[in-house]
Amino acid sequence: MSQPSRTRPDGSATALHEAYDTALLDLDGVVYAGGEAIDHAVDSLVTARDGGMHLAYVTNNALRTPDAVAAHLTELGVPAEAAEVITSAQAVARLISEQVPAGARVLVIGGEGLRVALRERGLEPVESADDDPAAVAQGYGGPDLAWGRFAEAGYAIARGVPWFASNTDLTIPSARGIAPGNGAAVEVVRIATGADPQVAGKPLPPMHRETVLRTGAKRPIVVGDRLDTDIEGAFNGGVDSLLVLTGVTDGPQLLAAEPKHRPTYVDEDLRGLLTGQPEVAVRGGEFVCGGWTASVRDEALVLDGDGGAMDGLRALCAAAWTHAGDGACALDGGKVLAKLGL
Repeated sequence: MSQPSRTRPDGSATALHEAYDTALLDLDGVVYAGGEAIDHAVDSLVTARDGGMHLAYVTNNALRTPDAVAAHLTELGVPAEAAEVITSAQAVARLISEQVPAGARVLVIGGEGLRVALRERGLEPVESADDDPAAVAQGYGGPDLAWGRFAEAGYAIARGVPWFASNTDLTIPSARGIAPGNGAAVEVVRIATGADPQVAGKPLPPMHRETVLRTGAKRPIVVGDRLDTDIEGAFNGGVDSLLVLTGVTDGPQLLAAEPKHRPTYVDEDLRGLLTGQPEVAVRGGEFVCGGWTASVRDEALVLDGDGGAMDGLRALCAAAWTHAGDGACALDGGKVLAKLGL
């Protein structure tokens, strides 16, 4: 069941790692970017785990295997096991296995993570449209994925082979900036074929189902950097969420968020798991958080006061989301966000 429309971030008197039993953590843009740990991520996760919180790593990136992801996390300083990693490759493999015969061949357009996930479900990865595949599975293949792989997908789809995509994220964070993601590659095949894939990854139900099956979380919180995958996925699953500003989403995008993209909590980085969250109070039509007061006057966002940037952002979210109601806020937040350095 989806959550009701949110008009302001929630407060929490209890530290989030104590209020929730499991953190369902996105990886790219949350824990690391371009393979390197994001500032404060490792220490925050170690502290949260030591405090009793279970950590599960839920990623739309289908390139690497759970073993490889767990090894990388351990190298960064966060002890992790493969069973704690849930990927969109696993979600799409389960989806395919429910629609094709056991042992069927699947044409793989992607990397090793997708091949391993398909084998786990008893399916046989193949490389050519001429190998009589029962399905096409497309997942992120990294920057070196050959252009000819898209042609193989097109040949099979044109013959009527059903097409599945691990996810449709258009971008992916890297150490050098924002790079094209699997969604961009999916669009190449879509344009060439006119077809539409079945999609498994966040924010869609197959990924949420895979996560629940593998973690057994009772009171989870989704932690992510993307509104259209992590936060929308939490909304669709009826669970709480924490948006961190270490990846794709910036201040203007957050203020403009429509209801399904509004997180329960917002913080600068993963240190937000270790603290409570300040409440946004409503006083005479204005929204107060910390030393900041936000409002809408003459169809413009207004921010007065001083204090921490995140408190100001929370107050602005409340003003913008309340003004927008069930829509997306179209007010320009550039000037007020500049006061916060965001």
